Amino acid sequence: MRKTYHGSCHCGAVRFEADIDLTQGTSKCNCSVCAKGRFWKVIVGGDELRVVTGSEKLTAYRFGGGAITHFFCDTCGMKPFGQGEKESMGKFYGVNVACLDDMPVKDLVAAPLEYQDGLHDHWERRPQEVRHL
Repeated sequence: MRKTYHGSCHCGAVRFEADIDLTQGTSKCNCSVCAKGRFWKVIVGGDELRVVTGSEKLTAYRFGGGAITHFFCDTCGMKPFGQGEKESMGKFYGVNVACLDDMPVKDLVAAPLEYQDGLHDHWERRPQEVRHL
C-alpha cells in the first residue's frame, strides 16, 4: 500500500516527501558509492518524490557511467536520494530510507530486502557477499 512519507537530510535544510509502497521492497547495492555510504534505498517513480524545501542546497554527483545522479546536502553531506532513468522504468528515485523521518522502524525492518551487484553492473544479481552492506 502506497503511503506518503516525509524525509530530510541530517541538518534539515533539505526536506522532501515520497509516495512509497514498502511491500515492493527495499534494496542495498555493492557499487562503490552505495557500499561506502551504506545506502539503503526504496525505489519510487519520477513523480513520487517531491522536494519540499532546500532544492538549492542539493549538490549532484555522478561517477562511472553516470547512470545515477546522487544528491547530497551541501551543508551536512547527507544523501537523501539519487535519481536515474531506465528505459524499462522511466525516471525514478532511490530514496534513502534512513532519511525518512516518519517511517516506523517496525515497518522498515518488515519490508522485503534485495541485494544488487551494482559493482559489476549486474543489478539483477545478488552479490556473493552482502554482510558488509
